[in-house]
Amino acid sequence: MHIAIIGAGISGLMTALELAEHGCSVDIFDQQQAGQAASWAGGGILSPMYPWRYAPEVNQLAQYGKSLYQSWNEKLYPITGIDFQIHNTGMLIFDQEDFQTGLNYATQHNEPMQQCDLLNRIQLETVNPHISKQFDQAIYFPQLANVRNPRLLQSLIHYLKQHPCVRFFEHCIVEKLIIKNKTVHGIETEDHQQYFADQVVLTSGAWSNYWQQQVQRKIPVHPVQGQMLLFKSPENWLPTMCMNRVMYLIPRQDGHIVCGSSMSECGFSTAVDAQTQQDILSACLEMVPELAQFPIVKRWAGLRPSSPHGIPYIGAMPELNRLWANFGHFRNGLCMGAGSAKLLAQLMLDQKTFVDPHAYSPDRLACAQLAIRENLS
Repeated sequence: MHIAIIGAGISGLMTALELAEHGCSVDIFDQQQAGQAASWAGGGILSPMYPWRYAPEVNQLAQYGKSLYQSWNEKLYPITGIDFQIHNTGMLIFDQEDFQTGLNYATQHNEPMQQCDLLNRIQLETVNPHISKQFDQAIYFPQLANVRNPRLLQSLIHYLKQHPCVRFFEHCIVEKLIIKNKTVHGIETEDHQQYFADQVVLTSGAWSNYWQQQVQRKIPVHPVQGQMLLFKSPENWLPTMCMNRVMYLIPRQDGHIVCGSSMSECGFSTAVDAQTQQDILSACLEMVPELAQFPIVKRWAGLRPSSPHGIPYIGAMPELNRLWANFGHFRNGLCMGAGSAKLLAQLMLDQKTFVDPHAYSPDRLACAQLAIRENLS
């Protein structure tokens, strides 16, 4: 089976990996360099932030992220020489209003990886001695990890580019789908080149609503900007991830500490601004004041593919044969990415799925369009 994938972020790359490993021939198209945009810009926490604040459908896929990435890293690392650097730091959360919900979450939802404990000040200093004195308590999730997403993407791209079943078309803008008799036969690029395929997959992230007109369905996905900054501390200086009021610190093994993140509706702009950066910095120094002694080495912004309730669209697109979706992951593209790709590949290859696919079905797009028509009538 020959498959064209539009979009080379984490969703597109993981989908390509799953399908190529099952013997499919895969062409990957991206309007820029592969592995950029939100996938590169995110923090890489392998869990939704405050999972109890998200829909069950988000957590259902996210809970497989750590184990799936560990398995893929074991397979790819000997070939690519690039380690995903899955870092088992655990997570401290300081939001007191979330303590009770967090403490009960793992048992109530049968997610042992989300098991946590309430720490007092003495215990907190043992787990992470750099935490601000203002925090007397925290809930601690010892099993949570982060993946170094730029290295994850580099490894995937390196592996797929040497794969005999995969071709890359970067800096290649796909302008339209080739549709005849309600069947998608391939894609046409901006320079009018046509590429035919047995199946086409949309993994377009924040750009996914570009396809609304051609698929004749409202696609409620739009970009939400998130800004970040990066400290460089000594190696393994900060022992845990930290979170307070939706701001987070994510330590890497080499001493880099990723700090974020903001939320802004500003279209496709990836410009950083001084006020937002200052807000992020203030929130991070509130958690760990000693960070002020280390240099800030990078600032950037990415574009999340916002969708209703953050539940992605995964599966066959309605009323168009041979067209598939894997988009709309909002803030959880990395932690849902491996599970989303596995689910889509199982659907495309007519295999038994490891989770119930109905909640992610793009048939929801048809319902959204119907609702709009009813409101207008």
